[in-house]
Amino acid sequence: MAGGLVKYRHLSRDSAHRQALLRNLVTSLVKHESIHTTWPKAKEAQRLAEKLITLAKRNNETSRRRATGILYTPHDLLPKLFGELRKRYLERPGGYTRVLRTEPKSTYDQGDSAILEFVDGPKDMRFAMTAAAVARDRALGRPSNELTLMNRSKVLRYRGTNGDRVFNDMVRRIGKLDLAGVKRGAGPGAGARVEAEAKSGEAA
Repeated sequence: MAGGLVKYRHLSRDSAHRQALLRNLVTSLVKHESIHTTWPKAKEAQRLAEKLITLAKRNNETSRRRATGILYTPHDLLPKLFGELRKRYLERPGGYTRVLRTEPKSTYDQGDSAILEFVDGPKDMRFAMTAAAVARDRALGRPSNELTLMNRSKVLRYRGTNGDRVFNDMVRRIGKLDLAGVKRGAGPGAGARVEAEAKSGEAA
């Protein structure tokens, strides 16, 4: 129907080509746990990736056959899907992936770009960004704000017993990078000076 809503994005491809594209994207996602593509492709691949994790959590013969039909290299990735990824998301009720908008991939291609990633994994960008925010607050000698504390609670909710340890390790590693510039302005009140300089720059 002209002007009507569709149930999915066609991605300017016929059905077979579209399905092959999504299978390729999801195969790369399972292998690398994070991929960079266009926003529409990321949103469509996210739906298939969520379904794949649901199949892994069922962990029966039928789900293995269906997962084999989705992945292009099942002999390489099925052990990871039904092993590491299944255990990671066993207690999570849903929301196994995240789509983050990014700058366009190319100067000559200004289409909407995005990163599709598995949450709670080694390449979880929100986890790293929250750790960076906490590291900056500690370097400046100030308490974390409400938003940072809420994000910290979210990224650690389903990470198990060692979640706090992994988070604190990343905070320490990021702190050594001196992203807040405290070491460059070493001395009493260095953190306050850096923060004041940042605010004055924003005001200008």
